[in-house]
Amino acid sequence: MEKWSVKMADCIVLGRPTLNYDRWSYDNGVVMAALLGLWKKTGDKKYFDVCKDYMEKYVYENGMIRDYRPYEYNIDLINNGKLLFDLFDETKDERYKKAIFKLRNQLYKQPRTSENAFWHKKIYRNQVWLDGLYMEAPFYAKFIKIFDTKKNYNDVIRQFLLCRKNMRDEKTGLYYHAWDESHSEFWCDKKTGLSRNFWGRAMGWFVMAMVDVLEIIPEDYRDYSELKKMFLDALEALIDVQDKSGCWYQVLDKGYKTGNYLEASCSCMILYAIAKALRLGIAVGENFEYAVEMAFNGIIDEFILITDNGFINLNKNCAVAGLGNKSKRDGSFAYYISEPIVCNDLKGVGAFIMAAYEYEFYKNLW
Repeated sequence: MEKWSVKMADCIVLGRPTLNYDRWSYDNGVVMAALLGLWKKTGDKKYFDVCKDYMEKYVYENGMIRDYRPYEYNIDLINNGKLLFDLFDETKDERYKKAIFKLRNQLYKQPRTSENAFWHKKIYRNQVWLDGLYMEAPFYAKFIKIFDTKKNYNDVIRQFLLCRKNMRDEKTGLYYHAWDESHSEFWCDKKTGLSRNFWGRAMGWFVMAMVDVLEIIPEDYRDYSELKKMFLDALEALIDVQDKSGCWYQVLDKGYKTGNYLEASCSCMILYAIAKALRLGIAVGENFEYAVEMAFNGIIDEFILITDNGFINLNKNCAVAGLGNKSKRDGSFAYYISEPIVCNDLKGVGAFIMAAYEYEFYKNLW
């Protein structure tokens, strides 16, 4: 039986949707991570070769990365570093190890809040975004596991715990998209520093980051249990706002509002987190099992369209959403539903492949 993960991954291999070879970008990294995951699960080297071909265009012999500007302290640019561990392990090419250390060096110098949470970017002073946890935390944890003899994961876990302290809504258990420590940005509440809404993909990034880190850090490490509890609490909050279709809304808790819509990328990311947690035994119970079945079937029914020539389209992806820098990015409900809705956005496609193979392996469909 052909699997949905393979169907979509094979579309990537054949060039549709087309990867962006013009820049070192985190969205390409999401797709590449999905292909590497599928390669490790299936042993099919064609998925590894796509990733290797992409990275060879960017990583030079001395470990320098084309188009990577560390002085920008853009946490998004760390994401592709996750790919380098598998490439180095498989090829033993020193360029990949050198590049890993260059990205780790950015995190050494990354600006932080007064509590030591990473700024999202240098231009976003004092700001923590949920997105950033996916971009840096799994890379950071993997670096420590492989290259740091002290095996000190405290700083990795701290990034999540500070999000819980500063960004979690006590009533719903959901997390706001971003927090400004200075309470000065036009998009934030001046009393709390918080943005105004629960954006689906932000929480998708966040729970993906947590389950990936929980897979890396030893279970007997101090604060592992605290991070696990935080993760499961976040999943419970997401299940509470899961639509009857099995999917999740662009603005998570406002499915009733005109203009809101079921959004593909966040639905796939949340499915990935729940399915992987079930597979690893991190999540246990009928509520998680029911939610994962609802989500998988809902995503196929709601978002997937197969073309006449056999390619798969993933519909209803929010193209991008952020805060600040542009006046309209004010974190309002109206803003989040105003961003373009596109087909086959790479962030969604990558998340779909990962979600599908985690579900398939959890259900023993291979």
